[in-house]
Amino acid sequence: MARVTVEDCVLKVPNRFDLVMLAAQRSRDISEGAEITLDRDRDKNPVVSLREIAEETVPLDELEEGQIRRLLRHREEEEDPGDALDMLPAPDLPDRGPAEQDLNLDSLMRAMTQQDGEFPPRDSG
Repeated sequence: MARVTVEDCVLKVPNRFDLVMLAAQRSRDISEGAEITLDRDRDKNPVVSLREIAEETVPLDELEEGQIRRLLRHREEEEDPGDALDMLPAPDLPDRGPAEQDLNLDSLMRAMTQQDGEFPPRDSG
């Protein structure tokens, strides 16, 4: 990466950390299929993104919004992992009908032990 490109970018985005974050977001956008606003000239995506920032061919506020959307999307996915028991299929318990099945942990463990025999029996003490 040419030092001149970075020096030109620092004039537009004085904080180098912000510059790195914006350039990384633009590089991701390009990798995901966004149109390049300059001639690529055999440069890789990070260099193209820095050149676009230096020549102000991409709006910086849109890059910031894209960065925020990306971080929010990951945050929402982290917050709602769901209950692992909700993702398990309800076992067919021989003594109950499907509507009466109890989905607590003990009944699931008993049913899985009876069906697969993979889990060791629980200690009674």
